[in-house]
Amino acid sequence: MESQVRQALIAATARLATITDTPRLDAELLLAHALGITRDRLILDPPDHVPAGFAALIERRMAHEPLAYITGRRDFWTITLAVGPGVLIPRPDSETLIEAALEHFAARPPATILDLGTGPGTLLLAALYEFQNAQGLGVDASEVALDYARRNADALCLSRQARFEQGDWGAGLSGRYDLILCNPPYVESDAALAPEVLNEPHSALFAGPEGLDDYRRLAPQIARLLAPEGCACVEIGYTQAEAVSALFAAQGLSVLVRRDLGGRDRCLLVRR
Repeated sequence: MESQVRQALIAATARLATITDTPRLDAELLLAHALGITRDRLILDPPDHVPAGFAALIERRMAHEPLAYITGRRDFWTITLAVGPGVLIPRPDSETLIEAALEHFAARPPATILDLGTGPGTLLLAALYEFQNAQGLGVDASEVALDYARRNADALCLSRQARFEQGDWGAGLSGRYDLILCNPPYVESDAALAPEVLNEPHSALFAGPEGLDDYRRLAPQIARLLAPEGCACVEIGYTQAEAVSALFAAQGLSVLVRRDLGGRDRCLLVRR
């Protein structure tokens, strides 16, 4: 790697080490973004100059702006999503829901998919990418999020399969869905979060003193909307399996707990 680029990365990494656990990765992604190339190309075929805009990107990151907001994109499952201020940034833990759905529908793919709280289309579009004959509906209260979701569906050539509506969880919806996906807010209202996480929409993070407010609304709605042979994959905080399972059990539904790659409870597989 050319000395100018190498020195810029060393300096940026040293600064970013004070605010992130992945300073070198962040520095490389930001430099690649400034150059308009991929990180792989930066590493394998480095340029001989550092663009003037790189310094400004580092300052934004030092101010705890999420990396995904700066670059405007985030990889999730097998797709890349456009993201920005006003939407929840997709996280690897949520891929547990897609894994659970694939296992449940290994023999018979779902025909209909509902994603409650779709954000930028994260779970719905990842599922439709796998179940290519399915039709899906994504619901969100935020028009900002829905705008990102529609643009992501277009970019992934999934707009014929996916439609999006503004709504309040499952209120007002009718019919039954083979697969229901949901990653609701589940953080306790007084929880201390990292500064960069607090840049994400609080409505997508916090859910009352126990982090259970939205589950209490969702459990009866999912019971009403779930098809007889279908399943719902619902994300939870790693300490919430017992409390949230009880809410679904009270609706006459059975629940299995799935763990993420870190071995933490992360997904409830809900069935009739």
